[in-house]
Amino acid sequence: MSSGFVTGLFSIPEGMAYASIGGFAAPLGLWSGVVPTIVGSMLARTVLMVTTLTSAIALSSQSVMAAAGLDPGDIGAVATLAVLVGLIMLAMGLLRMGSVMAFVSTAVMTGFTTGIAVQILAGVVTDATGYSPASSNTVGKLVEAVAHVGDWDGPTVAVAGATVGVWFAARQVRRLRALATLVALIVASVAAFLVAGDIETVADIAAVPRSLPPFTLPDLSAFPALVTGALAVALVALAQAAGISAAVANPDGSRSDASKDFAAQGAANLAGGFFGALPTGGSLSRTGVATSAGARTRWSGIFAGLSLGLIVLLVGPVAGEIPMAVIGGLMLIIGAEIVEGRLADIRLVARTSTASLAAMVATFVATTALPLQQAIFIGAALSIVLTAVQNSRAGELVELVREGDRWHVDDAPATLPSHRTTVLHYSGHGFFAEIGRLDEEWPETAGVSDAALVVSARGSFGVPSATFLKMLGRRANEMSEDGVALVICGVPPRLRDLLERTGALTTLGPDNVIAATGTLMESVERGFARAEELRAGMRAREE
Repeated sequence: MSSGFVTGLFSIPEGMAYASIGGFAAPLGLWSGVVPTIVGSMLARTVLMVTTLTSAIALSSQSVMAAAGLDPGDIGAVATLAVLVGLIMLAMGLLRMGSVMAFVSTAVMTGFTTGIAVQILAGVVTDATGYSPASSNTVGKLVEAVAHVGDWDGPTVAVAGATVGVWFAARQVRRLRALATLVALIVASVAAFLVAGDIETVADIAAVPRSLPPFTLPDLSAFPALVTGALAVALVALAQAAGISAAVANPDGSRSDASKDFAAQGAANLAGGFFGALPTGGSLSRTGVATSAGARTRWSGIFAGLSLGLIVLLVGPVAGEIPMAVIGGLMLIIGAEIVEGRLADIRLVARTSTASLAAMVATFVATTALPLQQAIFIGAALSIVLTAVQNSRAGELVELVREGDRWHVDDAPATLPSHRTTVLHYSGHGFFAEIGRLDEEWPETAGVSDAALVVSARGSFGVPSATFLKMLGRRANEMSEDGVALVICGVPPRLRDLLERTGALTTLGPDNVIAATGTLMESVERGFARAEELRAGMRAREE
């Protein structure tokens, strides 16, 4: 419950700030952390994910409202946008479109989550230093802030620094470790009130209302103007949430399910749209607050929504006295913790390959410089390219040499030996990018006599392509012209059906395509026997 209370309390200033930077009424940021957070936490498979308003969603929503010619103060239009976003998310979840995340590699996801963490750090520069960077680029904000350190506001920096110091001290005490964020929030806020004097507080953004989320009806007339924009907001929200399951594992060891997380966020937006909420999604910063405060189950998120509603209802104006510098200090801690949590993966990716490192860096740059929905799809595209490159290098031909009752592996010959049957095994998927290498390694048969080739396909050609079939047909014709027999063995039913459907089975000869069996090497033995039979037939015809 304590982690939920901390998250709920933290949501007051952060929610209001995010709503304000999007040009919306500040209380909408509060309501975005009540009903959506409760519903999202109840249904999400990433159990610690907190569904609420984020800065990226707020800014995206502002852009969509402006493009539609709608006033951000129109509560009915805002409700319409939230409901539409919810419907799109829910549809994507029910259609199992979360599977697209399977195409996002560790390298890409590491770059993405690290980029979001840096966005969090850049987003609180003003609150933590009192200096407002002019740059619109995430990294540019940090660089500009460091370059203008002389322009930082002393009291603001002191409060933010004291917040970090109190948090660090509380973390050193075992009994306070789980409550360090709450301790830092309270102690630093009280100290700032007593010592710092005139410093920006939550109330300076807007007054904290003392009421529960109001029931709101969507404006049906705004649906046509907001449909396209709602899709963009949904993509931003889902892109942000996609990094949470990678950055924050389920404490019970269960696996996350991106599709069910999509559906959970959709339900959260549908419900929130009727209770004064802006569009919402998985928040890495608010999830970081919860985990830093000791969250272990989905009840933390549920209590966060309940706590926020109760705090606002009972003592809303008091929460308005929290200094924004305290929030800035805590956000610096959260961003740094997320980056620290990614360091092991960053080192792993950097040591894996140059291509993986390049993909991670490219995704990081895209995340910090481009809209998030573009960054995640760029990352997915990079992952697919990496997979294709790796697959193209994975396939290879090796010779299986028979010695008595055993077979051993040797390098494939460049030219097929005469007067014997050669057995080769191809380890690969049949993916079109592999075929160039397979073609290069295929033994030459020109000038060869009394020879046969058996190619074992067991466990290979799982995704045969037209490129593979074209190459196989060409090689089969060349070998037939050179008087060399070709037998394919270990053929799974799916590949045999494909060969039959495309006419390749007729070219190869049905008896020369040996099906895979449940016994290891049995199909190779059958293929070898068939090749020997073909060689004997060719010798007999020559005589």
